[in-house]
This record gives sequence, C-alpha cells and structure tokens, in this order.
Amino acid sequence: MSKTGLEAYKFSLSWSRLLPSGRGKPNPKGVEFYNNVINELLKHGIQPHVSLHHLDLPLIYEQEYGSWLSTKIIDDFREYADLCFKEFGDRVTHWTTMGEPNIFSLASYDSGSFPPHRCSYPFGTHCRGGNSTVEPYIAAHHMILAHSAAVKLYRTKYQAVQKGKIGFNVYSIWPSPWSNSTEDLKASKRVLDFIAGWIINPLVYGDYPEIMRKNAGSRLPSFSESESEEVKGAFDFVGINYYFSKYVADNPDGPKIAQRDFNEDMLAKFADSKDSELGTGLAAPGYIPNTPAGLLKLLNHIKEAYGNPPVYIHENGCGLGLNDTFNDTWKVAYLGDHIGSMLEALREGSDVRGYFVWSFVDVYELLAGYKSRFGLYHVNFTSEKLERAPRLSALWYSNFLKNGGAIKIKKAGRGAATHSSQ
Repeated sequence: MSKTGLEAYKFSLSWSRLLPSGRGKPNPKGVEFYNNVINELLKHGIQPHVSLHHLDLPLIYEQEYGSWLSTKIIDDFREYADLCFKEFGDRVTHWTTMGEPNIFSLASYDSGSFPPHRCSYPFGTHCRGGNSTVEPYIAAHHMILAHSAAVKLYRTKYQAVQKGKIGFNVYSIWPSPWSNSTEDLKASKRVLDFIAGWIINPLVYGDYPEIMRKNAGSRLPSFSESESEEVKGAFDFVGINYYFSKYVADNPDGPKIAQRDFNEDMLAKFADSKDSELGTGLAAPGYIPNTPAGLLKLLNHIKEAYGNPPVYIHENGCGLGLNDTFNDTWKVAYLGDHIGSMLEALREGSDVRGYFVWSFVDVYELLAGYKSRFGLYHVNFTSEKLERAPRLSALWYSNFLKNGGAIKIKKAGRGAATHSSQ
C-alpha cells in the first residue's frame, strides 16, 4: 500500500470477531488483530478509515430477537460501538457506522439473498420466513436509529478527546430517465429518493422522503418527534458507494399489484442500456459499465439536495468477471473517467473529501465469490501463499497518485482529495 502511494485505507471491523458471544468482554485476539492492522497502517503513513458494521453480526442477536427487526439491536450496536471507540479511537479518526444499510436491508429481508435470508413470495426465493413487503423498511429504520445512537455516544463521550469524525455510508446508482417524458423524469427522481434518500433524508431532514411515505404508506415506520431530532444531523460526512448508472422508466402498472415490496413501491422499470429491455429490480448487470457522468450527477445532487455535506466516495471500481488478466485496460479507463468526474464535481463546488477504489487486492465478493476480481492487485487463490502481483490498473493508479499533475484525466478540474483504496 505504501509503495502504491495510498494515503488512506478503508476496512470494516467484524462485530462477530470482536464480540463472538454478543456481549461481555471482547475477544482479546480480535482486539489484537485490529490493533496490529491500525498500527501497521499508521506506521506507513496510511490513515485508517474504519466501518463498524458491514453485514455480519453475532448470531445470538438473531437467535434472541431477530437482530435488525427488533429495537433491541440499537442498544447492542451502541455497546459494540462503545467498545470500538474505546479500543481503537485514539488512532482512528474516521468512523463509518455501517456499510450500505439500504442494500443490506433489501438483500437480507426482501430478496433473501443475504443472511438471514428472510423474504416472502413472490419477491424472494428459498426464504427462511419473512415478509418482503415490510421487513426491509423495518430493518433499515432500526439501522438508522442504531447509527444515530452510535453518533450520539461518540459525540458526547469521545469526539472532543479523540478529535475524529463519524458518518454513514449509502449505496446508490444514478437513475437516468429512459426518455424525456414527464413520467420518466418523475420516475428517475422517485428512484433516487427511494435508493439514496431512504437513508440520507432522515439524517438531514429527520424523516423519509415524502414519496416514500406516500407509496409505502403504513408499511414504512415512523420516527417519533424525539427520534427525528436525534437522527437529524447525526453525521459528520456522507460515504457513497457508486458503480454504475441505470435507465429508469415509469411503471404505471405498479399500483395495480395487490402486494408490493420496495422495488414495486418505486413504480419504475430499469434497463442497463438503451439496447436492453426494461425490467424490474436493481440487480447489477453482468459487467460494470463505465458511466462516470452518473457519479458527477450524484455528487451534484447530494450537494444541492442535502446542503453540500462532506462526502467520501467509499467504493468505486469495476470487476474482471472470469476474464482474469493483468492487462486490465478497461479498468484503467473506468478509474480515470470516474476520478475525472469526481474532480469535476469538486470544481463545481461539491465538498468531496476522498476517493477509495474497490478494491486494493482481489477479495471474496459476496455475490460472486472468487470468480469476480475487482482488485488492483491480482491474488493467486490457488496457492497457499496467495501471492499478489500488480495489474496494469495498479501501476496506473500508483503513477496517478505520485504524479497526478502530469497525468491527463478527462474532466479533471482543480481541487484536492484523498486518493485511497480498501
């Protein structure tokens, strides 16, 4: 990482590794492991950016009360956050409470593709119980409340001494209208409110977007007056995961469906390109298309709709699929174009503080295992030594970090941001 030129590295803590039984004394080996990671990063001048939670949690919470479907998770998350701030906060100055709560809620409680695999017909398959029409909204609601509880704890107990920042993360596509019709333009705005606004709106304005309240009705939980005040402003920065754009068209047939889940509530159809057919759902395409204009538009939207908060691009990158090559020229083009869009957003006034590539090395991708490789560095998964070697994209990125002023990037403008990886 140091030789590549990274200024920062983002990683997630494993709640289960630190608190295997959910409560009580932490696992000393888990604490030691993360202390070693943090100390080694700092030793090489690399700033650690740490997420408290991304998908996994101690099994006991699921067994006792259904984890994110119960308000009990809020107190357990606060206690876990307290442990992390206490153990690592003297060296970690950038905390993210949880990664992609919107995607986690949908994948775990609507489609059932992520643990605990809860869903209901016809919205999911191989369900272990659940109700896709309401549980995603309930889980996300509790994640927002747990986030604000951790922020309140950090601000009252740790921030003045540790001098750090704490924020949240959200995944978003950019929804481009399928046509210039009024209906499609409204649909694209509606989709943006549902995907990104679902999480950002409460933390800026204290409630969900109006269109979500209208379309989901009583299936969408409500914040009490005190909860609304507590979640509003409960962040120092916004973390964004952006990979691609999609075309969006109005779906007037949606209201005719007897049962609706999150996807149906958006009343929209999606397409990966103008050459593909419109369908339902937000599933990623078989490849990551190079749509950098969407990142610029998303950053400008956050600036204009939410008062221009500090933003970190926490994830951005493209995978190789089964094409395991070192000459990943398309990834070089993808990264250059998206960094160019970020710099253009900076020039237009967006408060972008940093950029992280997904990912530094090939890792286990949750939906594709080891079959899809996103790393700048190739990992030999067939060897016990797991040897690593740089791809062309790693060499390009390192050269950009060290000699950025001499590299011509489309749309590049003035401005400075932390260029990093995870």
